[in-house]
Amino acid sequence: MKTILNVSEAFSLGLHAVAMVASRESAEPVSAHTIASRLGVSEAHLSKVLQRLVKAGILKSSRGPGGGFTLGRSASSITLMEVYEGVEGPLKLDNCLIGTHICGGKSCVFDDLIDRVNGQFKDYLEHTTVEMIKDTLGDVNGDEKEDDRDR
Repeated sequence: MKTILNVSEAFSLGLHAVAMVASRESAEPVSAHTIASRLGVSEAHLSKVLQRLVKAGILKSSRGPGGGFTLGRSASSITLMEVYEGVEGPLKLDNCLIGTHICGGKSCVFDDLIDRVNGQFKDYLEHTTVEMIKDTLGDVNGDEKEDDRDR
């Protein structure tokens, strides 16, 4: 489904996963299986996104029984821009919906609307921390062993 704010599925998965890990009351790692189950997404795709976030230092991973993902640092020190760039690379905003600037018009039919929306989006990512959004998604404090039995 198209929306006015077209963010990638990978960024959306990363953002939700980081918020879920941050919402965890205990310091125990959260498995990719648990996150994928709660989000209703492919564990394989989610795992690729989680590894990008580990590489960016946003998450830490541990292997083996009881392994999974924890935050790489405090939720209050991680901005949504860092999550975005950890998954997607540097944010590049375009002010043309076509993306080619081929219309040759004197000005855009949307005037400066796209620039303003892009600016608001960038500002939101830069000034919103994981701490600020972690409770919007619900936590993952359920029994992981029960989730693992469903495998």
